[in-house]
Amino acid sequence: MPDTAPLPEAVDVAVVGAGFAGLYLLHRLRGLGLTAVAIEAGSDVGGTWYWNRYPGARCDVQSLEYSFGFDEALQQEWRWTERYAAQAEILAYARHVAERYDLRRDIRFGRRVTAARWDDAARRWTLTTDRGETLRAPFCVMATGCLSTAKLPEVPGIGEFRGRVLHTGAWPHEPVDFAGEAVGVIGTGSSAIQAIPVIAGQAKSLTVFQRTPNYSVPARNRPLEDGAQAAWKERYAEHRERARSVRNAILTDLNDQSALAVDDAERERQYEARWARGGIPFMASFNDLILDERANATAAAFVRGKIREIVEDPATAELLTPVDYPIGTKRICVDSDYYATFNRPNVTLVDVRSDPIAAVTADGVTLRGGRRFRLDSLVCATGFDAMTGTLQAIDIRGRDGLGLRDAWAHGPQTLLGLAVAGFPNLFTVTGPGSPSVLTNMLVAIEQHVDWIAGCLAWLRQHGQATIEATPEAQAGWTAEVAAAAARTLYPRANSWYMGRNVPGKPQVLLPYIGGFPQYARRCADTAAAGYAGFRIEPLRRPAAAE
Repeated sequence: MPDTAPLPEAVDVAVVGAGFAGLYLLHRLRGLGLTAVAIEAGSDVGGTWYWNRYPGARCDVQSLEYSFGFDEALQQEWRWTERYAAQAEILAYARHVAERYDLRRDIRFGRRVTAARWDDAARRWTLTTDRGETLRAPFCVMATGCLSTAKLPEVPGIGEFRGRVLHTGAWPHEPVDFAGEAVGVIGTGSSAIQAIPVIAGQAKSLTVFQRTPNYSVPARNRPLEDGAQAAWKERYAEHRERARSVRNAILTDLNDQSALAVDDAERERQYEARWARGGIPFMASFNDLILDERANATAAAFVRGKIREIVEDPATAELLTPVDYPIGTKRICVDSDYYATFNRPNVTLVDVRSDPIAAVTADGVTLRGGRRFRLDSLVCATGFDAMTGTLQAIDIRGRDGLGLRDAWAHGPQTLLGLAVAGFPNLFTVTGPGSPSVLTNMLVAIEQHVDWIAGCLAWLRQHGQATIEATPEAQAGWTAEVAAAAARTLYPRANSWYMGRNVPGKPQVLLPYIGGFPQYARRCADTAAAGYAGFRIEPLRRPAAAE
């Protein structure tokens, strides 16, 4: 049912998005006594977990960690059912948070912000929605998420297909039944790796069109037993503190040894133990896998060996085996029986690197070499215009009409991923230049929202009206982000981390790779120094006093 509640004319803080970041923002802002409203394109809360409803969708961070830590009562009362929560359960959790803190009354659903403009004379932002509504506020926070703008494949004819075209990042809300169908999946990234085993179990036939194979490790998902969950919750504060001290804010039990400092048998033992345990912590098998090419090669070789063990057809196994980028430089995937799915008789893998897709036709897909595949449904698991796409889709104009698209024409520049020079009183939650997608996103969100809330409280306490990153500080931080990237193997991969999945997008490592603890200290030190690196202007004096 469409949301017919009107936007207020003005609030203290305008929030764009009602995912986890938008929800926590509303809660914190209300606690500061500030009025706020969140504008949300969807018909409900949840952000990523509202839109990504594809078969098999689940988080790759354990559920007891992928949850809010700001309220002990909330932590204790919510019961997760699996080690890795599925989309529906995470969405239910987001809804619970919205209800528990009565946040819906400050959210307007079914509206997309199309423009945000700064008025320097009035010292306020004016936001415009696709309904033609406007909202004015002295502060604006973009809680738009890092993976929010779904990207269709760049192949001609996709609009001509007579069957269903689905994107994993914008999945229908009604059930999708593939029974008896010939289904095609374009892409083999994280979403595809989760969806393919489920679709294969439903469809008459499944054809997977792969350009670049991905490294994936088993999730080893399982139900969460009450006793184990209760034991974890008894030490929740300790777990949270320890996670915030880890580079990716995920409890990984890092082995602080080089992969090259042990013999072959010990190295194999470590990898086998991590493979058996499952999940992202595989990349913590040794401390230099993302820094040293020779160390990385040992982990890559181990996973390649596992692929060849699992996949029965040698030619298919070789196609599924990554060879031209270091493991972990694309987000390592976490799966349930992905590789084994290619042993099913109804699943076919098609290499579109050697024979690219020429066109989508009315009844399927045609390759340049002439092969044709008749399909009833086509699933596009082709990812997102990550981190910057959603922000640049909005016509954001700051001081003197400066457009964010123009400011970022050669790549995003921010101060701490929180603010942009030339855009006063505008904050970005988990923006480019912050650890964001390289961390547990819930930890990153809480840290950013707490910093923004603290900044707003400080401005009010000190009688200040505006805050804006200085060009010098922004340039310095952008250089630090680039330098941190250069010390790793990340630039070696054609990944969405680098913007390489979007033609014409500047190729820079979008997140900050220096680690969450170092980054959080930097943010805290900036605030403690009176927001060093920011230009701050006081409230104007009343005319009679001038």
